[in-house]
Amino acid sequence: MIVPILYAVLAGLLVGLSRQLNGRLALSSSPLIASFWNHLVGFVALTALGLAIGGLIPAGAADAPWHAYIGGPIGVIFVASGSWLIPRIGAVNTALLVIGGQMVSGVLLDLARGAPSTLWASALGVVLILGGMALTQRRR
Repeated sequence: MIVPILYAVLAGLLVGLSRQLNGRLALSSSPLIASFWNHLVGFVALTALGLAIGGLIPAGAADAPWHAYIGGPIGVIFVASGSWLIPRIGAVNTALLVIGGQMVSGVLLDLARGAPSTLWASALGVVLILGGMALTQRRR
């Protein structure tokens, strides 16, 4: 169990490093240029990894529905907006905003698709997330 935990910690550190680098690059150029370089480096690295390991294009990829590929444009918007936000509100507040947004979006998506859940627990979770975010914004 320790190896998956170490992978998760390493992934978190690399995401934080990536956001910091994109934020610094966005300061010296623009968020779109930072997003471009982020995606170009990621594309080259993952393509090299896929060629080295094999299975770069999995069987059945051409048969996937169109909405399976909508993550690419959403990722571009996410990285560009993160590159724009980090210099303005800081890395920690950006991370809190992303985590809070993911949690609230997850609850809303579960409600929209009718997934079995306890409404009061979901509502309490959203209130606690928003309350925690509000507490971090208090002036000292």
